[in-house]
Amino acid sequence: MRIPRLHLSTALTVGATVPLDDNAFHHAVRVLRLETGAALVLFNGAGGAFAATLTDIGKRGAWAQVTATLPGEVESPLPVVLVQGVSRGEKMDYTLQKAVELGVAAIQPVFTERGGVGLSGERLERKYQHWQGIVIGACQQCGRNRLPALHQPAALAAWLAQPAVDTTTSLRLLLDPQAACGLRGLQPPTGAVTLLIGPEGGLSPAEIAQAQRQGFTGVRLGPRILRTETAGLAALAALQALWGDWD
Repeated sequence: MRIPRLHLSTALTVGATVPLDDNAFHHAVRVLRLETGAALVLFNGAGGAFAATLTDIGKRGAWAQVTATLPGEVESPLPVVLVQGVSRGEKMDYTLQKAVELGVAAIQPVFTERGGVGLSGERLERKYQHWQGIVIGACQQCGRNRLPALHQPAALAAWLAQPAVDTTTSLRLLLDPQAACGLRGLQPPTGAVTLLIGPEGGLSPAEIAQAQRQGFTGVRLGPRILRTETAGLAALAALQALWGDWD
């Protein structure tokens, strides 16, 4: 049986006894039905993982003792920032989950002209917290010890108008079925890649033009039109195969 991996938002040091937060407690005790003495792997998203043992289980809480550091990281050498047009319902959840599994370094959700999704205030905050839970769960499953940054959602036009924060980005890509070339026609990147994916209705001509003015290069993924929840993941897989860690 695979040793369960749990994320905790706390410092982890060998010898320390740490409480499981509500999510970790629910998963370990209510879902997996682990008992005292069960082996765990703990990580806090900042890098590194730790072997631990479940030492005490109460009605509303549980504790684990950290016993050793564990070697190994599975982060891709190709940092990719996914700028994803927010899609409806479970499609966005699916995109976030699989993007984490495919090694994305950061995710920027954006609201677009044709997205048809309106969120603000408390509804937006609840949705953001839900998405953060999707990211954490995907890291627990796929073995990543570093949480990809999930940035606060923003309007695409406003996000494009901001000065670039990451000056190491060497390639800014926009999926466009009308583009003249595919990924193989590009020079290998020397830094991070920013990948912009439209929503279910696609990006508007004005949004494409604004992105191109901000240095985005249009690329196509074959002759078929892909759904938004397919396009970003297919592009991430292709990037990993070309320039990442898919040997």
